Amino acid sequence: MEALQLKQTVNKAFAPLFTVLKRYYILMGGRGAGRSTAASQFILANLTGTEFFRCAIMRAVHKDIRHSLWRELRDRAAEQGIEDALHITDNDMTMSYGKNLVNAVGFRASSKEHSAKLKSLANYTCVVIEEADEIGEQEFMVLDDSLRTIKADIKIILLFNTPPKSHWIIQRWFNLIPSGTDGFYIPVLKPEMEDDTIFVYHNHKINLDNIDDHTLKRYAAYEQTKPDYFHQVIEGLSPETVRGKIYSGWRQIDEVPFEAKLFRYGIDFGWFPDPLVLVAIYYHSGGYIIDELLYGNEIPNKTVGETILRHSNKVPTVADSAEPKSIAELVSYGVQAIGAEKGSDSVVYGIKMVADLSISVTKRSTHVWKAFENYAWKEDKDGNPLGYPDHAWSDPMDAVRYPLEDIINTLNPDQEKRDERKSERARREAISTVRDDTGLMD
Repeated sequence: MEALQLKQTVNKAFAPLFTVLKRYYILMGGRGAGRSTAASQFILANLTGTEFFRCAIMRAVHKDIRHSLWRELRDRAAEQGIEDALHITDNDMTMSYGKNLVNAVGFRASSKEHSAKLKSLANYTCVVIEEADEIGEQEFMVLDDSLRTIKADIKIILLFNTPPKSHWIIQRWFNLIPSGTDGFYIPVLKPEMEDDTIFVYHNHKINLDNIDDHTLKRYAAYEQTKPDYFHQVIEGLSPETVRGKIYSGWRQIDEVPFEAKLFRYGIDFGWFPDPLVLVAIYYHSGGYIIDELLYGNEIPNKTVGETILRHSNKVPTVADSAEPKSIAELVSYGVQAIGAEKGSDSVVYGIKMVADLSISVTKRSTHVWKAFENYAWKEDKDGNPLGYPDHAWSDPMDAVRYPLEDIINTLNPDQEKRDERKSERARREAISTVRDDTGLMD
């Protein structure tokens, strides 16, 4: 088919997306820069061209694509007056022109479900990931490895607001330099990444013609009312710590002390993209110690059971009650597995309970510690907390919360120690009494 003639006015800041050939295109920065507009213009230009083009528009959760990048793409087609020339299926979120195709693909059907079959993207030439900071590194690696067509050059385009310095995207692609604002950094592409990556870093200041005065005033006001939000989300700087961080005051220790007592195991089940997490919880000197035993994708329950039995099976294992079959399987292996109690507001209740505890984390528990540093409250588009945690980093924190809740709800560790000492004294006294009565004195 012949190419359709388009008259798109593209912001020159995003010209490299159209003119420079690389594999990765990172469009990152503050709000209002027009990244989604530029990406939808790029998609439409290639969809209606003569070169082979097959593109997936993606987000972490499939349904979220409908009111974001898919809406942008529909708007661009309407602006160009070419909707009748395209084959559009709204239900499936697909758009085609001849042999060229664009369709929506979610990494997950919902926030806690398994990933899409990314192997089906092997013949795609382009992937555009909106809110790419919501994607885990393992998910991205699986996607990246799946794209291998030789029909055209492959482009992977990531759109997102600048995340904290601990985020895997920052650590993989960027160096950080001081911004002049305490606790915030300017990301700079690492020299070794320049061969295959284009970095476009902007905020709303490059897109003023398309932003109304009320929005600009609101953005400016955030500098006083929500400075952390302003510097990260509006300006596009990378913060030292995540906004809305849930836990604080945890400390790292080299290892579990010999005299610490094992109280529980905790499991958050997962497969892919969400990992399975197994931790051991110890009590020592008035506080709790977290020791990470297993973390990863596609770990079978048998491996979990063997790990617990090899470690010690003298205490209960508290697991996510949403997977009763997995709990039953662990029980069949001889594990004292029980489901965590859940109810309305149980997550927030449990978080408050854990927040009051003194907690240490062993140095080998790298995933638990990273989750602790990044676990935060979910926010709306204006930085207001929504009253529940962001799903990102929740897996290790859930594995920790389940057993700690169970301990607090059922045991008083200090009282248990006193009871043990009292029982030991009673046992010794009983032995002494027997010896006195039988004449068997030491």
